[in-house]
Amino acid sequence: MNELPPIRPLGLAGYLAAEGFEDDLAAELGTVAVAHGRLLLAPLPLRPAAWAANVWDEVVEIPIASIGEGARSLRAIQRNWWPYAPALHRRTALLVEKLPKVSAKPQVFGQPAPTSPLGSFTLRDEHTLWAAARCSSPFANGEVQFVEDKQVPPNRAYLKLWEAFTRLGVAPGAGERCVDLGASPGGWTWVLASLGATVLSVDKAPLDPRIAAMPGVAVRQESAFGLDPAAIGPVDWLCSDVICYPERLLAMIERWRATGTVRNFICSVKFQGATDHALAARFAAIPGARLMHLHHNKHELTWVLLSSRPNPGS
Repeated sequence: MNELPPIRPLGLAGYLAAEGFEDDLAAELGTVAVAHGRLLLAPLPLRPAAWAANVWDEVVEIPIASIGEGARSLRAIQRNWWPYAPALHRRTALLVEKLPKVSAKPQVFGQPAPTSPLGSFTLRDEHTLWAAARCSSPFANGEVQFVEDKQVPPNRAYLKLWEAFTRLGVAPGAGERCVDLGASPGGWTWVLASLGATVLSVDKAPLDPRIAAMPGVAVRQESAFGLDPAAIGPVDWLCSDVICYPERLLAMIERWRATGTVRNFICSVKFQGATDHALAARFAAIPGARLMHLHHNKHELTWVLLSSRPNPGS
């Protein structure tokens, strides 16, 4: 067998933008060496990139004389690979056929995220591969697909919470106390109550009657912003999918954080009009916080702050 072609480190990381948010990712990164569809390459070291669905660490370039040679080169690095193909779709498909099969079945909620390393590659042109063995997401191109429940949840917002818990590897347990702000019609409350948590659902609009009747669910039909955190008491999970300007959400989060009574936060940061990157950076700068664009997010980010403090009820 012919000797494999040399692998050349590019000194770049790849950031695969969430679909439709290439400009937001480019603005967040600042310096971009080259764009290849939704894949933006920028100089190492890695930098925070909330708008990236997947981050490719240490991208390498591999010259290939044929599809077979490309597949052998990738297999020599590791087993599992997933393509990103903004062009050259047929050639990419032929290359994939020569690689070990990687399952991309929808995730069943409650099952842990895959743990096997999943590298990513793309054809820069017919005779050049760009590849990274280490990527930030164990899911194909960072896109988490689920076996959906199309019968019970009152809207598809529940998928955001499913995805967040799956990606974080942690979720509320039985008996934990949750507050769901902006709850109507009840998708997030349904997820939390289904996990066995007790849920205080808060929204001016009514909750779907089926969700309101679930065991452990209490409803307060009022504004999330009028709630007094000190009067609510200890909370294991504060969840917010409230539609509001990010500045108002940040002020509300700081009010709840100041009480010291909330162990974990998951909040949707919804942008009205153009993305406010400076404000997004303020969310990201909160110590211990994580800011990410979920596959099921729209023009919004998900802000997470998890506590290492034990559950008082455990």
